[in-house]
Amino acid sequence: MGATILTDPVSLLRPVAFSKQELENPGELLSREWLVTNGLGGYAAGTVGGVLTRRYHALLIAALPAPLGRIVMLNQLGERVRLPGNRVQWLSGEERMGGALSMEGVNHLTEFHLEGGLPVWTFDVHGFVVEKRLFLPRFQNTVHVTYHYLSGDGPIRLGLRPVLTARPHEAPVDHPLPVTPELLAREGQLEVHLGTELPPVRLKVQDAKGAFTVDAITVQDLYYRGEHSRGYQAQGDAWSPGYFRIDLHPDERVTFVASTESWERITALPTSEARDAELERRKRLLVAADPVLTDTATAELILAADQFIIQPAGRLEDAARAEAAGQEARTVIAGYHWFTDWGRDTMISLEGLTLATGRASEARYILSTFASHFRDGLIPNMFPEGDKEGLYHTADATLWFFHALHRYDETTGDQMLVTQLLDVLDASIEHHLNGTRFNIGVDRSDGLLTQGAEGYQLTWMDAKMGDWVVTPRRGKAVEINALWYNALRLTAGWHRRAGNTSRAAVLEAAAAQAYESFNRRFWSASAGHLFDVIDGPDGDDAACRPNQVLAMSLAHPVLDPQHWAAVLKVVTDRLLTPVGLRSLDPRHPDFKETYHGDLRTRDGAYHQGTVWAWLIGPFVDAWVRVHPDYPAGARQFLTGFIPHLSEACIGSVSEIFDAVPPFTPRGCVAQAWSVAELLRSWVKTSTPRQRQEAERQHASVE
Repeated sequence: MGATILTDPVSLLRPVAFSKQELENPGELLSREWLVTNGLGGYAAGTVGGVLTRRYHALLIAALPAPLGRIVMLNQLGERVRLPGNRVQWLSGEERMGGALSMEGVNHLTEFHLEGGLPVWTFDVHGFVVEKRLFLPRFQNTVHVTYHYLSGDGPIRLGLRPVLTARPHEAPVDHPLPVTPELLAREGQLEVHLGTELPPVRLKVQDAKGAFTVDAITVQDLYYRGEHSRGYQAQGDAWSPGYFRIDLHPDERVTFVASTESWERITALPTSEARDAELERRKRLLVAADPVLTDTATAELILAADQFIIQPAGRLEDAARAEAAGQEARTVIAGYHWFTDWGRDTMISLEGLTLATGRASEARYILSTFASHFRDGLIPNMFPEGDKEGLYHTADATLWFFHALHRYDETTGDQMLVTQLLDVLDASIEHHLNGTRFNIGVDRSDGLLTQGAEGYQLTWMDAKMGDWVVTPRRGKAVEINALWYNALRLTAGWHRRAGNTSRAAVLEAAAAQAYESFNRRFWSASAGHLFDVIDGPDGDDAACRPNQVLAMSLAHPVLDPQHWAAVLKVVTDRLLTPVGLRSLDPRHPDFKETYHGDLRTRDGAYHQGTVWAWLIGPFVDAWVRVHPDYPAGARQFLTGFIPHLSEACIGSVSEIFDAVPPFTPRGCVAQAWSVAELLRSWVKTSTPRQRQEAERQHASVE
């Protein structure tokens, strides 16, 4: 891997090469996607080829206050170029139900790359070269799309037709259009009102003179092939109020802007200044991160991590509570496109997204935000789209909170937050000892944590289809008890640090009982690895799953060291792949090789073999435990992710992969804990020499 330090986002490039086969069959370009986010949970996303294939593909998905949530406002932008001689060529493509795939724009696409994490397209239309760039300003529901006419023999006329909907981003694509959209125009500023509950969509062009023609049409029968392949409604309509036309000469630019913000905010900065400000912000992110991350292999993942850290725009109470305490509300989007913020994912991701990237203050804000939502000793499993209150059906998210707080404490030395939260942590432990929601509680006979309620999936293996809980794992799950033991030991240590020795002794006694019982009950001598669940409705489950690595990867490993090597060998031999760990041993009768098809088929494979990228982090931790004198040796398990950065969502890491070669990426195209654990593990596996060289180069840049 290269060791050149990159702290200038403009020099941080990821080109996407087009093969001859892809250009002859441009539909293959639709498997590669781009993503730009706005720090509120809103985003723009699409395929490299420009055709919408998912319900989540749009140029402006605005994050609006509850109960609205994220709404598709600007569905797409029809782009055409009129050349001298009145020849008209399209830059954008689309697919209609029952019609041919229109990819004319791809025929003119000569280059696509990310520049500082932002997408750039170059089109050559019969010798007339046009560059297109897109970005979303921070903390605004605004998109800027800039067209730069680079070269050509004479002027061109650019036509831009905004295509709108008012659909919740998770709603089916046949969601009804507004009955009577209303267009208001004044002094070059257009407003489209799509309903009384929604803010208007404000449209304009800037940097060049343009004219708008009112020509309202319904764009019918748009076809979303990705939705069809996933078993969802795949046909829908959109609406356009008309189109802009702009005459450009070589080296001239025009920017199209769409926004739900006020006109004052939209026009506060010209596009060039707003983009420069965003690039400067990205530069600060690169400079602030751990120096070993700013090499050529992983620097862009620092920018990928930024996409998940958001201000929860929809939950005004969180913002008010944070402001009253002199802080800012922050949370983590678990994945794009369809996840909201999940407690488990946030706590697992915290170290990689924030502490490894030099964003400790935001780590504190995230912990404080979730701490305010403790109920009956639990933090939320997730916040549903558009809701203010979370859902609490999780047995492990709260225990991951203890882990995340420990990593913050260790990394920053900021003991004040732990001190402030110690009463909350104690209350949480007492709720677990005495029993809380969903039958989560300690079995006093052995000190182990049990959980499970009919119809709920409480561990991270949480696939559910209707009443079918695919992997219920009711009983005493291996990673839940590893996390429980870790939480007890961590809290005991915090109490000893605070001088509360009697409380620490009580927690240490509970931990000792759990440790003894765990090692007596979970080790399966016949299988040579740990049970996945014991004392379940059907007895003990000896399936070989990756959950067992948590028993040796956490700060306080519950597994006796005599079994570390055996567990690591089994996981390495049966579950390890170049892009994470399989969720089930291939020899198990329930093993599924691929994750595809309709929702029921996919959910049936979700945790039954499918590879999860985030699990590479605990695996690396376990490997280092067994090989403490050679942590850099674990770097070999991370390099398989680097080629993946050019597939699926360019520059990011997918949620899951098929369980067999070629390990096709699946699920969310950009997942928080996938990116976070790769970043964290990259830091952990750096050699002293690599760190010294990175710090030397980093200092010279600063």
